[in-house]
Amino acid sequence: MPDKGWQRKFEDPIPLPDGRELVKLRDAAEYITSLPKKEAPLPELQTAIEVLMLCSRSGPTMLARIAVMKALNGQIVQVLNTEGKILIGANGSSRGINDRSRIGRWFSR
Repeated sequence: MPDKGWQRKFEDPIPLPDGRELVKLRDAAEYITSLPKKEAPLPELQTAIEVLMLCSRSGPTMLARIAVMKALNGQIVQVLNTEGKILIGANGSSRGINDRSRIGRWFSR
């Protein structure tokens, strides 16, 4: 019998910086609610909580995984450029600066 409600498992576990993994919806909900209260009003965390509640009733757990990953990783974006290098930064630049000329070239095909 498949898991129901908060016991539903993510298709792929969510890795945490300390090496642990969030395997079930309940794990993610408990982890998010245990974060410092100063982070609670962040829109990404609020969205993750709402999506977790929605997915605990029905819907694909992938939506909850995406929302939780976005909330935990903040503005970190990974972009694969045409040279095969992964760029990491808030704006997709490996230097952490606004390098629109190169990014625009990659996606302007």
